[in-house]
Amino acid sequence: QAPDSFPPLRNEAAVRVLRGRMKGIQGHCNSCYMDVALFSLFSCTSVLDSMLFKPFPLCDRNVQSILRDEIVHPLRKTGFVRAGSVMHLREQLTEKGQCSSFTNAEKDPEEFLNLIMHQILGIEPLLKLQSGGQKEQDCYCYQIFMDKQEDLVVPDVQQLVERSFLSSDLKLVEIPSCFIIQMPRFGKEYKMFSKIIPSLELDITDLLLDSPRECCVCGDVATLECS
Repeated sequence: QAPDSFPPLRNEAAVRVLRGRMKGIQGHCNSCYMDVALFSLFSCTSVLDSMLFKPFPLCDRNVQSILRDEIVHPLRKTGFVRAGSVMHLREQLTEKGQCSSFTNAEKDPEEFLNLIMHQILGIEPLLKLQSGGQKEQDCYCYQIFMDKQEDLVVPDVQQLVERSFLSSDLKLVEIPSCFIIQMPRFGKEYKMFSKIIPSLELDITDLLLDSPRECCVCGDVATLECS
């Protein structure tokens, strides 16, 4: 365990600490969905560090301390988290979430995020979405849904998010403090894309509801928008 606080890894430090054998979060007993979510949320960014320290209204301090001291701090300090630490968290999630399969079955990452953020830590939803002018919906992450498109062979995240929002007629009601995006996945037998290029920056200008945007014809503020 690492009792001290460690900042997220950046640049050369991230490469030095995280590259090589026996690095990352050790998988065990269908833990891949949780391993990859935890690594993505905490290894190289501090956006969600409030989950580790802040006493939220519904916050379970035991789960919070396991997450902080047994997973995030060792990951940032040594680049490695043993499977037993993740299992300790899974056992607590099973106990708190009234779901007996968190310790042995593969879950959807969204199910894990909803449980730990909403039911256990009591964090407010990170995203506000609106579809086709209907009522706003709150959520913690956005999963990309889209049909197979032949012109996208090796897409980047920017393209996938834009096309997914377009096909679902979705808009962001406001700029999110944290935008967690789940890539399309279809199990071992079929994958829509063999590779997806990470977009190091994400332009959400055209995804925002009622946001002033530039007309692509004259350059002035646009008054009409077509899909």
